[in-house]
Amino acid sequence: MTKQASQGGILLKPDSWGVRPAFLTALEEDWKPLPRWAVLAWLAFYAVFLFHLARGSGLLPLIDLVFVPIHEGGHLLFGYFGHGLMVAGGTILQLSVPLALAAYFCLQRQIAGTAFCLFCFFEQFLPIATYMADARAQELPLLTVGDPELVEHDWFVMFSGLGVLEHDTQIASLVRRLGWMGMLAVAGWLLWRAFAKVEQ
Repeated sequence: MTKQASQGGILLKPDSWGVRPAFLTALEEDWKPLPRWAVLAWLAFYAVFLFHLARGSGLLPLIDLVFVPIHEGGHLLFGYFGHGLMVAGGTILQLSVPLALAAYFCLQRQIAGTAFCLFCFFEQFLPIATYMADARAQELPLLTVGDPELVEHDWFVMFSGLGVLEHDTQIASLVRRLGWMGMLAVAGWLLWRAFAKVEQ
């Protein structure tokens, strides 16, 4: 036991509280080697992806369609915890899935898997920003897994509740920039890995 304050004026903190969980010890290990050609191939993939996103067309951004059922599933999942979480649940799950997968691949020390999932995580900031910017205008077609008569615009509800509805486009612009910064950071990390300890 470590002293921290309670017994006779001194609490005792269990030694186990200072022990790092076993699964985190994996973070002390080196990343699994990835051939330089593979790193460069991934970089080329991300360069094309970013080009398509900047141009607003192309096949790669269609990956957003994969996240539509995840988003809608988030509404159903978090709907058990009240209306507020139900509305936010779509975005929560939409971001949680790629982030959780990135954490898994990070613990496995797999460079390519970690980078791809992190890239997808930040890429999702873009459609989320588009949805945010539409909060007042509500011009986008809305999807729902429930009664179409009861469909709500997630960000109209959330921004209205937070009292920031009039700032929807500014918030959306910030989120979009964060998404681009995150994707470029992932690509930069991979570029660094290409010249770090990777197989030649």
